[in-house]
Amino acid sequence: MNEQNIALETASLGKRFGRKWALRDCSFALPAGRVTALVGPNGAGKTTLLQLAAGLLRPTAGEVRVFGRSPYTDQIAALPRLGFVAQDHPLYRGFSVADLLTMGRALNPRWDQQTALARLEKLRIPLDARAGKLSGGQQAQVALALALGKRPDLLLLDEPLASLDPLARRDFLRILLDATIEQGLSVLLSSHIISDLERVCEHLVILSASQVQLAGEIDEILRAHKRLVGPRADPAAIASLHNVIEVSHTERQTTLLVRLNGQLFDASWQQQDVSLEDIVLAYLGQSQDNSTAEGALSADGSAAAKSEEEVAR
Repeated sequence: MNEQNIALETASLGKRFGRKWALRDCSFALPAGRVTALVGPNGAGKTTLLQLAAGLLRPTAGEVRVFGRSPYTDQIAALPRLGFVAQDHPLYRGFSVADLLTMGRALNPRWDQQTALARLEKLRIPLDARAGKLSGGQQAQVALALALGKRPDLLLLDEPLASLDPLARRDFLRILLDATIEQGLSVLLSSHIISDLERVCEHLVILSASQVQLAGEIDEILRAHKRLVGPRADPAAIASLHNVIEVSHTERQTTLLVRLNGQLFDASWQQQDVSLEDIVLAYLGQSQDNSTAEGALSADGSAAAKSEEEVAR
């Protein structure tokens, strides 16, 4: 990908709050014109990543670029190209919907009042209603309309579906898909709901334990990952050639979820396709196991360091 085709790029990006890293050594590139899913457990660093990309936080380490520009050192060039919807859809509760549109028009040089109005009218959201009186689904749609009214090139969505019922989620995703087609948007959508992401996303980033575990085109990820089922065996032989993500055993059988590096020649293994949810859960489980092991090592290391310090004293 050349720089013109990259909507969002991070290089060794990190953010620390006090002694705790909320995001660490995060590096990936998102293709322009695609809808990308950002998946990870609570506390993985998803919100921190999105806030860094939106210029709301300054990195502790590394850098983030939006269409080649920094959102915190080159705000004039970068921020008009960004739209951001936070998880709780923050709106001025005392403002009417019409007031919010007026504010959007006053603050954004690329504002598209006609399109924002058309979206809200299509959803039958009254312009004279106070934001605080709207349902959760209506608030999410108003927040999306305001973000799209900026005519952004990159739209960042921080779990906007989390508190919505299935019907409201469907309507939100339909409006989002229509907008991506009409405006040629690049979208980074954070969500826990894998079934919704499969409907709209073409690219995937898995974030866990404050680091990127996997990033790529969803079709390629699905092709590369397989479940292998065979007689009970040590997975070391497979692991020497392919990336073993998950291992389970019964008394007579071993099941592996692997990312293949080329063709599998061992006929003793039966290959099966896996779902996107299978892949996501396997990577999250793997990173959780690694994090637990590293935490134990870190605790031992901290104790040793303290002991040495006391001796020095």
